[in-house]
Amino acid sequence: MTKDDIITGKQAIIKMDCPVCGGNKTANYITQTHELAYFGEIVESTIQCEKCGFRHSDIITTEQKDPAKHSLIITKKSLNSRVVRSQSATVSLPEIGIKVEPGPKSEGYISNVEGVLIRFKQATESALRMFDDEESQKNANAVLDKINQVLAGELETLLLIEDPFGQSKIMDVRAKSEPLSDEELKNLKTGFTVIDDEQ
Repeated sequence: MTKDDIITGKQAIIKMDCPVCGGNKTANYITQTHELAYFGEIVESTIQCEKCGFRHSDIITTEQKDPAKHSLIITKKSLNSRVVRSQSATVSLPEIGIKVEPGPKSEGYISNVEGVLIRFKQATESALRMFDDEESQKNANAVLDKINQVLAGELETLLLIEDPFGQSKIMDVRAKSEPLSDEELKNLKTGFTVIDDEQ
C-alpha cells in the first residue's frame, strides 16, 4: 500500500479545555477523515494540549465491522505494508513472545509494519530501563535482538492483530483475515470499562 492508496478528506479543529491539566482552551481536538483502499473510511482523532503536552490519538471506522483477527508473516517485503490499529486491538508477535493489549490509555494509529516493530522495540527498551533484575534483562535483550533481526530482514515472524470491534486491518495481499471465535473474544481485552448489570 502506498500514499496513493490514502485519500485524505475533511479536517476539523476544535479548541477545548485540557482533560489532564485543565488548561482553558489549551488543547486542540483535531479530526481528519481518510479513505483507505481495501478498508473504507476512517476518522483519525487527536487531542493535543499546548500547555502540558498531553496527547491522545484514536482511529475509528465509519462502518460497522465484525470482530476479526488479522495475521501476516513479516518479511523484508512486507515492512512497508499499511497497518490500521484501533485502540481496542491486541497486537502481538507471538513467536517472539511480545504482546500489547489495550488499556484505558491505548491509542489507535495508522502506520506500517516497520512502524509497529519500532513501537515494540521502544517498549522493550523501556522495559530494559525499568527492570534491572538479571532474568528481565536477559528476556528483554533476547526479544530486542529478534525484533532487530526482523527489522533487518534477517528473520521472519508472525504479526497478529485481534480486534473485538473489527476496527483494525493489515493491508497486504498476503495477510489473512478471519472472524474471532467466541472463546477468543471472551479472552480479549478491549481497553474499555464494561459494567455488567446482570444480577
